[in-house]
Amino acid sequence: MLGTVFNIFRIPDLRNKILFTVALLIIYRVGFHIPIPYFNHKKIADTLNAQQAGGQTDTPIGRAVEMMQMFSGGTLSKSSLFGLGIMPYITASIILMLLGEVIPALKKLRQEGQTGHKKIQEYTRYLTVLICIIQSMMAIKYLSVVVPGAFDADVYYQALIMGIVGMTAGTVFLMWLGEQIDEYGIGNGISLIIMAGILSRMPWAIKMLADNVDLRIVRGPGKIGPAQILFLIAAFVFVVAGAILITQGQRRIPIQQAKQMRGRRIYGGQRHYLPLRVNHGGVMPIIFASAFMMFPPLIISQLRNIESFRGSGFLMDLENALTPGRAYTYNVLYMLLIFLFAYFWTTVQFQPKEMAKNLRDSGSFIPGLRPGRRTADYLETVMTRITYFGASFLAIIAIVPTVINIILGIPWLVATFLGGTGLLIVVSVSLDLVQKIEANLLMRSYEGFSGAGRIKGAYG
Repeated sequence: MLGTVFNIFRIPDLRNKILFTVALLIIYRVGFHIPIPYFNHKKIADTLNAQQAGGQTDTPIGRAVEMMQMFSGGTLSKSSLFGLGIMPYITASIILMLLGEVIPALKKLRQEGQTGHKKIQEYTRYLTVLICIIQSMMAIKYLSVVVPGAFDADVYYQALIMGIVGMTAGTVFLMWLGEQIDEYGIGNGISLIIMAGILSRMPWAIKMLADNVDLRIVRGPGKIGPAQILFLIAAFVFVVAGAILITQGQRRIPIQQAKQMRGRRIYGGQRHYLPLRVNHGGVMPIIFASAFMMFPPLIISQLRNIESFRGSGFLMDLENALTPGRAYTYNVLYMLLIFLFAYFWTTVQFQPKEMAKNLRDSGSFIPGLRPGRRTADYLETVMTRITYFGASFLAIIAIVPTVINIILGIPWLVATFLGGTGLLIVVSVSLDLVQKIEANLLMRSYEGFSGAGRIKGAYG
């Protein structure tokens, strides 16, 4: 293992990619300390941190904001340029992906290969700017309500303009950093930015957990005992082991290559496998579902502030039903959306007809099945079945923090970072990064990280 680490830095190209990626991630973290003018940064940070410590953010809007910050890698408590994180770009990608299924022009662009992909990326950037403007206005409105005196009344409009421009520029810069990592670094840039944001907040979650630990038999209210600690450790191990298992899990379809006569020699006839991922969508279904579920509480809360809807019992019941984490209705809808997006992502990314056509053109076939439509139908059936198990695992992981919070009383933020979706994202992105580094090592005839051979990832 130590020799493999040394080998990484012996290869100039791989070493430069890793150092370039690390340098950009450092720039990303430095950006959190660049304040936006006209904001009372100390008051905002002190107020939000005190509310988090006292559990006052355990409201529909508070939980939606916390979930957005976890997935986007941003934080409003710093009131910095990167306050919105990368979530607007993710939201824009989701919208264009959905529109690509219903708008023929976008669908045609997606099928044009690299040229179409660049055009869609251009549209995504434009839509990201629009979403940034909307979300930055919502963030400033949220800060003005939650933190009295976040900025002086006489400079409110200056703070509004600087906040919109600053946060929009910060998100666009993060989007550019992610693209630079994709092109010149190693790993998926956007995923690494999200992972870096989660890792930066994990020490805070551990400190918050340690401050509430009480090993005495008779404990005070809100304190965490040995049983809760053991359960949290078990959840941590379960999520890590499950994430590795489900990420590496494959359904191998046997492929037979047809024999071909060339001159006096026979070529082909080898038997190999077509690996199908159990969790084809990775963590994207959870991110998509969370992005959709964070908007209803925000919209309902704004409607209740309107005079004609104030005091509405229906809106109050609907807001309670869609409270992130605690409400039964929310958890059920959350799990259903994870299943929906898992199948949607598989439908978009996995094309059985194209795969069957490529197998036929290369002279390969699945034993017992005719090339063409029968092969495509079989691949689609297998993928539908294994996606169910991948989506089930993601749904279970998504509600682990809620179960820990309700049953054991462990703070929801701590449970989210140490036993749920945040940990799943870190493990999945880390595995993808390790596999890409190992692929570069093996390509140059170096040994991988595992002494038993290559770490077999999603693609075999």
